[in-house]
Amino acid sequence: MIVNDINVTVNGLTDVTAHEVENYISYIEGQTNEKLDSLSITGTDDGRVTLGYEVRQPKFERVRRITGYLVGTTDRWNNAKRAEEHERVKHGLH
Repeated sequence: MIVNDINVTVNGLTDVTAHEVENYISYIEGQTNEKLDSLSITGTDDGRVTLGYEVRQPKFERVRRITGYLVGTTDRWNNAKRAEEHERVKHGLH
């Protein structure tokens, strides 16, 4: 089932409501400070549940130091700055 755009799998339980699943999601996201990608809820023999989950990968923007500037992208540079970046000596990692 899908709850709040999170793929949820329930194993060994037949009476789990969507409200309970939302509470589990809120609990885990509150504990980890991360958004969930998937959640697995498994019932145990003693009446407890085991929660397995994967968090979403955060969006990551690469920041580089080019010609003295910290930039994530060169999209907004004018032609002179682009030429300066193109003509600079690039040192490889060895």
